[in-house]
Amino acid sequence: MSQNLNTQELPTVPTPTKKIINLEHIFKIYGSGDTEVRALNDVNLIVETGEYCSIMGPSGSGKSTAMNIIGCLDRPTSGNYYLDDIDVAQMDDKQLAHIRNQKIGFVFQQFHLLPQLSALENVMLPMVYASVSAKERHDRATEALIRVGLGTRLSNKPTQLSGGQQQRVAIARAIVNNPVLLLADEPTGALDTHTTQEVLAIFGELNRSGMTVVMVTHELDVARHTQRIAWFVDGQVVHSHLTPGELNRVVVSR
Repeated sequence: MSQNLNTQELPTVPTPTKKIINLEHIFKIYGSGDTEVRALNDVNLIVETGEYCSIMGPSGSGKSTAMNIIGCLDRPTSGNYYLDDIDVAQMDDKQLAHIRNQKIGFVFQQFHLLPQLSALENVMLPMVYASVSAKERHDRATEALIRVGLGTRLSNKPTQLSGGQQQRVAIARAIVNNPVLLLADEPTGALDTHTTQEVLAIFGELNRSGMTVVMVTHELDVARHTQRIAWFVDGQVVHSHLTPGELNRVVVSR
C-alpha cells in the first residue's frame, strides 16, 4: 500500500549558527587618572558565521580600536574576546600572530603589496608562514587570483597593476589561507567609484559563498552593501543591528 507524505507537516530544522566574533564587556583604556581615555567602554558585539557586517561611527568613536582587537592586532584592557570559540583576549604576541595567520584574512585601504614580487608571489606569502608546500602555495595562490578575476595577471608586479587590481591581489592574499573571518579596514578608501563597485562585488560574492565579512568604513554607500551595520559612538555600540535602510535616520539624528 502506498503512503502519502504531507511534507508541509514535517518540522522545520533551523539552520545552525556559530559565533565567529563574540566580544564580551570589552574595555580599552589608555592613560590613567585625569588623562584616562576609554577608547572602548563596555563593548558587546556578536557576529555569526556567514554574516556580512560593517562597523561605522564618527571619528573617535572606537571603530578602529574595535577592529584592531577583532583582528588580534591589539589586546583589550579587560573583557573577553572569543574568536571562533577561542578566547584570544589575553594571548601573547606569538599566539596572536598564529591566530591571525590561521583564522583571519586582512584587507586594508593601502594594499601593502611587496613591489618586488609578482601578484602570485604576493598572494603566496601568507602560506610561507603557514608552512605550506611550494606546489600547494602555487596552486592555491593561482586559484585565489582567478577567483578575484586576475587569472591573466599572475606575473604582473604591483606597479604594472591599477589600484583596483592591486586591491584584488590583496583580497586574494587575504583569502588564500581559507580564513574563518575576512576583515576589511576602509578597503575602498583609495579607489574611484567604478572600482569601488567592482571590489564590493567581490566581497559580496565571497560572502555568498559562506565567508564571514566584517568591514570598517565611513562611507554610507559602502555600508549599504552589507547586511547589517554596527554603529559606534564614544567607545560604545549604540546600534548593533542597523539595516542599510536605517542608516539615514541614524546619521540625520546625529
